[in-house]
Amino acid sequence: MPPSSTGPHPEGPWSGRPRTHLPRAVRPAGRIAAAVLRLLRERDRPAPQEDDPRHRLALDLDDCRQELARWQRHADSYEQELTHVARERAHLLAWLAALHPSSAVITPVADAGPSGTHLLRLMAGERLLSWRLPSTDLPLFAHVPHTEPTATPPRRDGPGAPDQSAHIRRHTRLLAMEGSLFVTPAETQPSARPPDR
Repeated sequence: MPPSSTGPHPEGPWSGRPRTHLPRAVRPAGRIAAAVLRLLRERDRPAPQEDDPRHRLALDLDDCRQELARWQRHADSYEQELTHVARERAHLLAWLAALHPSSAVITPVADAGPSGTHLLRLMAGERLLSWRLPSTDLPLFAHVPHTEPTATPPRRDGPGAPDQSAHIRRHTRLLAMEGSLFVTPAETQPSARPPDR
């Protein structure tokens, strides 16, 4: 009578051994079967569709993040440059105040609030000039006297008066012309004459 198909499998010569002790002839067949099963599973797995909206959104989000990082690098670079320019401006204003010791004063701005903004004021070319200074720049102006804020803003020369930048440019040209008028040409050395015979 043939053995029942539902019964236990017949005992083989290697049935009691672990799989690692299978004969060499059986091992490659098992590896091939496992590789075929793996290949069939991967074939049945659905591939990501390029037209899938979630896939496109993920790509767009990645592009946006890269663009954001690029613009952030630009913003950081501009901020560093602006900080450098503002610091150099403060040094130049401190130098300008040292060149005008008789008229340069620093006054707190009345409407500045907690920021502690101050005004550097000085007379140049018979006109009052002023610049705002943040409180962080005040140590550069230790040589400038401090005064209390005035109740009225500084008087301008009328509604048609040129702005401060135009006045500075005109005053700079006048100073440059004045400097060139008082420059004496270098003395020329007399040429050596041969002795008279």
